[in-house]
Amino acid sequence: MKLFLLAALFFAALPQADPTLPPASAQPILTVDGLGVQIYRCTPQPGGGFQWVYDSPDAKLLDRSTHEQVGLHSAGPTWTWNDGSAITGKVIQSKPSSDPAAIPWLLLETRPTGERQGVLSKVTMVRRSDTQAGAAPKYGCDADRAYNLIRVPYAAVYTFYAESGHE
Repeated sequence: MKLFLLAALFFAALPQADPTLPPASAQPILTVDGLGVQIYRCTPQPGGGFQWVYDSPDAKLLDRSTHEQVGLHSAGPTWTWNDGSAITGKVIQSKPSSDPAAIPWLLLETRPTGERQGVLSKVTMVRRSDTQAGAAPKYGCDADRAYNLIRVPYAAVYTFYAESGHE
C-alpha cells in the first residue's frame, strides 16, 4: 500500500503534458504575436439570467522581431496573411491559462480558405499560447444589456505548423 501511495504521489508531481502541443509530425513554420480583442455578446440563458458568450476575435498578427503587421485574426476563426492566403481552424485541444483573466491556450486543425496561395497555404495546425487577458467579464451582462457586444483586449502567441515535408 505504501509503495502504491508513493508511486501515486510521484506521478502526481510530474508535470502534465500540454494538450495544446501538436504531434511530433507537425513542424513550426511561423510564430507571430496576436494583439487585439475577444468579442463577447450578452446572451439570455435557457435557465434564466444572462451571460457573456464568445462571439469572435479581432486581432492584428505582428512579426515578433519587427512588430510590423503581417496578417489578421478574425471570426471563423480565420487567419489571413498579408499575401491574401487564409485558413480557418477548428479547436481540437484546449488548456486553461494559469491566469483566470486570460483566455485558454488552444490547438486548432486548419484548412485553407479561398483561392489565394501563399504563406498560410501549407499550414495544418495553429497553436494559441502565452495568452494574456481576453476572458469574458463575470459581471455587466443583464436584461438592460441583452445582445450588446463587449470587446476585451488580449494578447497571445500564434504558432503555425505544417506537416513534416511541407514546410
